[in-house]
Amino acid sequence: MSVLWEPTTVGRMQLPHRLALAPMTRSRALPDGTPGPLAAEYYAQRAALGLLITEGVQPSDDGQGYLNTPGIYRPAHVEGWRTIADAVHDRRGHLVLQLMHVGRMSHPDNTPHHRQSLAPSAVSAGVEMFTPSGRRPAPRPRAMTSDDIRRTVAEFRHAAAKAVEAGADGVEIHAANGYLLHQFLSPNANLRTDGYGGSIPARSRFAIEVAVAVADEIGADRVGIRISPGLLIGGIDEGPDAADQYRHLVGELAPLGLAYLHVVQSSDEALLRDLRGLWPGALLVLRAGRSLESVADDIEAGVADVVPVARWALANPDLVDRIRAGAPLNDADPATFYGGGAAGYTDYPALASIST
Repeated sequence: MSVLWEPTTVGRMQLPHRLALAPMTRSRALPDGTPGPLAAEYYAQRAALGLLITEGVQPSDDGQGYLNTPGIYRPAHVEGWRTIADAVHDRRGHLVLQLMHVGRMSHPDNTPHHRQSLAPSAVSAGVEMFTPSGRRPAPRPRAMTSDDIRRTVAEFRHAAAKAVEAGADGVEIHAANGYLLHQFLSPNANLRTDGYGGSIPARSRFAIEVAVAVADEIGADRVGIRISPGLLIGGIDEGPDAADQYRHLVGELAPLGLAYLHVVQSSDEALLRDLRGLWPGALLVLRAGRSLESVADDIEAGVADVVPVARWALANPDLVDRIRAGAPLNDADPATFYGGGAAGYTDYPALASIST
């Protein structure tokens, strides 16, 4: 496991090891989208992970899907994230805001404007959303017009600029997990017959335009992008051409010189090796269910440069120290994953507090 502790470079960030904090929705923002009062403490506690990828941050009112998620498009959002960035930097960590537009994975009751959600096509996700009145089906979205697409690309650009203004080291474009960019990539969610649907290059176009705009705004070496090939989530089914879709997409993104590619790995190991060959920069690979004993396997196999971790980091603010020492880990409490206060957020004990 010694390879895990080798320093590496991701974009303009010099990292002390190969672990990172994976993005995790925590639903503790204020109603206006400003990060909650405990967020700076939460992220600073985990700064030893080096690279902290935040929870999904909406770039606009249209981008919000869940209750109490943070934004990065208003002055109050910028001030809130600046406090967090300063706290992380004080502990020598790096903060990357994940820009997440949920598209059809939304409900009007969860958004500031209560409007119908946007998506590539008017196709429902077929899922339920938590709302202030309980679980309700995600309504049918409105198919985006050409003007909607241009405006949304501009919103990603604006959000990236605001993230850097807030002191973040970069942004991660969320093109995975059933959200808007992933919906454009999927033929069962994207039924368009214009230049944004109907073929692999056309379905890839929106994600590429977002990446180009964001890289142009803040510099490619501040930008990562997350994909989840073959992940059946949020009503997404990419069909038999999924591998070709991602080979094309990654091949088109590679010349941009982005800081990193973040892959949520499911089952296609041959595709992962192909993506490694196509991608010239840093590659982050997240595997659900990875054992602690196998945490460095993808790095040793040459298919990953950095390993993001989720629940372990959620429940262990001193995860790096615990892994180095071979110490037992705290168990994560699913009942406190979303919403609430300090419980299950900033109150997980560190080894130092246990021993005193």
